Amino acid sequence: MIPQVFTQVIELGDGRTITLETGKLAKQADGSVVVRMGDTMLLATVVSARTAAPGIDFLPLTVDYREKFAAAGRYPGGFMKREARPSNEEILTMRLVDRVLRPLFPKDYHAETQVMIQLMSHDENVLPDALAGLAASAAIQLSDIPFEAPISEVRVARINGEFIINPSSAQLKEADIDLMVGASKDFVAMVEGEMDEVSEEEMAEAIRIAHEAIKTQCDAQVALAEAFGKKVTREYEGEREDEELAQKINAAAYQKCYDIAKKGTSKQERGEAFANVKEEVTAMFTEEELEEYGDLVGKYFNKAQKEAVRNLTLDEGLRLDGRKTTDIRPIWCEVDYLPSTHGSSIFTRGETQALATVTLGTSRDANMIDSPTLQDEERFYLHYNFPPFSTGEARPIRGTSRREIGHGNLAQRALKGMIPADCPYTVRVVSEVLESNGSSSMATVCSGTMALMDAGVQMKKPVSGIAMGLISDGERYAVLSDILGDEDHLGDMDFKVTGTADGITACQMDIKIKGLSYEILVKALKQARDGRLHILEKLTDTIATPNAEVKAHAPKMVTRVIPNDLIGAFIGPGGKHIQELQKDTETTIVINEDPVTEEGIVEILGTNQEGIDKVIARIESMMFKPEKGSVYEVKVVKLLDFGAVVEYTEAPGNEVLLHVSELAWERTNNVTDVVNLGDILDVKYFGIDPKTRKEKVSRKALLPKPEGYVSKPRNNDGKGRDNRNRDNRRDDRKPRQEKKED
Repeated sequence: MIPQVFTQVIELGDGRTITLETGKLAKQADGSVVVRMGDTMLLATVVSARTAAPGIDFLPLTVDYREKFAAAGRYPGGFMKREARPSNEEILTMRLVDRVLRPLFPKDYHAETQVMIQLMSHDENVLPDALAGLAASAAIQLSDIPFEAPISEVRVARINGEFIINPSSAQLKEADIDLMVGASKDFVAMVEGEMDEVSEEEMAEAIRIAHEAIKTQCDAQVALAEAFGKKVTREYEGEREDEELAQKINAAAYQKCYDIAKKGTSKQERGEAFANVKEEVTAMFTEEELEEYGDLVGKYFNKAQKEAVRNLTLDEGLRLDGRKTTDIRPIWCEVDYLPSTHGSSIFTRGETQALATVTLGTSRDANMIDSPTLQDEERFYLHYNFPPFSTGEARPIRGTSRREIGHGNLAQRALKGMIPADCPYTVRVVSEVLESNGSSSMATVCSGTMALMDAGVQMKKPVSGIAMGLISDGERYAVLSDILGDEDHLGDMDFKVTGTADGITACQMDIKIKGLSYEILVKALKQARDGRLHILEKLTDTIATPNAEVKAHAPKMVTRVIPNDLIGAFIGPGGKHIQELQKDTETTIVINEDPVTEEGIVEILGTNQEGIDKVIARIESMMFKPEKGSVYEVKVVKLLDFGAVVEYTEAPGNEVLLHVSELAWERTNNVTDVVNLGDILDVKYFGIDPKTRKEKVSRKALLPKPEGYVSKPRNNDGKGRDNRNRDNRRDDRKPRQEKKED
């Protein structure tokens, strides 16, 4: 039986549409939907367990996004020819969707929930990550899973001053704002993107325009669910509550926590003090009571602690470490800390520390991206590592975490716009987080900036970053600059902003409360600007401008362009010439073909300048083109019976034959009568000899003619032979044909 299919169309206002479809695929899931824009199609499903596992006090939500190679008509790379672990790009999309969905599940809903989104068909003009949030939310709306309200995500880009929703990849290359925004109809929940040094007001305007588009998409989800048949939300067993117990614990713990928070101590001291109060609260109960209410005791203590810390800030404008709301923690920086790296720096702000290194390489070291939706390479990339010791923990390390990928991507986007287009190197930045108590990703941006300048990368401008927080009780609010880890956990917003002195380059925002006004958002952005500039001053006090040269032990990189027809000669048969040249000069030589001009782009990388100069000399020699009528200095490199092979001294290896007849005005019987191996002399270049079809040079043309010199008579055709009286032949001589007839 053909299933009944329900659809809903979303108009984007410029002729493009998005279609939501349900009822045809994956009907055993709690909810499923197909989202289509152009020829891009995503299938999203959601399944949630009917009961929560015992002892779980959080939402075990998994968001999975996968791009199938068949969607683009391609084979997966590798031996197995099968999609395996997710790519960085897939992980980043998972994080975007998770960050918007998670806050809208009920706080006491702890059943295991899995949202799966897969790209089934790809249109090169439609970026699928901008549709993933819409697909996930629509699937949930078609289920009976408890969820507060539909959400969606869109990409907004500004191109030539005009904002476009969900632009194509080609359009995105021309954009100066590229933002992903996630929101419900009532509030913005997530923002992430990169910009070309834009103002705070311009960024807020981009968010507003994205939110308007999201409202339409939320209405479409509601309409689809109603047409399909809105399911009754399932019942579930929520968390236990005991108001009397909550008041008892609050009375015992609140003021003590408030007093500890007001002391402005370090993370470790504060943690120990809070732990002691928790022990005192726990001691108020018998073993039997703890066995019955132990989970609630911990829950209500944490609630009292959070309330105390938040009220301290709202009532007195003070924070856990004693700072006021706009204060930045003490900063110290250092560059050139590691002697063997190409560039290094340390950035320490309060109890957060990042050590960054820079490595310079050729185009062969580029990060290759091969996914169903993108085949590209990155000549600048950043990796972020967050080991457990940075927070004083001991835990197993199981590969690179999604958090590390997300934070590294944010820092990379913050810095990449400041790498000049003519930077000849592939540049890799690695940030090792050594201490963490608030915004290690922003410390990575700062340490990365200094390490790049220390390495001699000619950054356009230095970049700094800051993490902003927000505490609000609905009526009062406080925007916090340079938040601590505890303030991130206890607060209502985590807003990371990076930029130069002239504007914002990247941002990442997670909002945990509803109804954040644009006025508060702009205030937070402007306060962030003040903090960024303060931090930027500390960076430039340490290293004001990029080093003029790379370090002595770092590879120097130069590039040269050679005509396409010389590439083969430069490489040699089987790579013989280029391999010998690399060995002789101790350099690395890479040749790429310019896709437009088809010229050869030669990259020369080496630590020895003399070796680099030899390679350059070889290239210049190959490209040397003497001008007709000019005089050049040459060196005799080979003697032959009929002349000498000479090479231009300004182009070693570029050789030409100096014929014996061009050595001197007098007849030359032996070449060695005039020149010997290694002699340096001047010759005049005559271009291509019409007789031999080869290049012609002459030494004698630069010498005065001997007195009484008579040139050999030339025949009528100008070929330089005497005519042997051929013009005086007997007229009565018979032609050859007549002889045969006789």
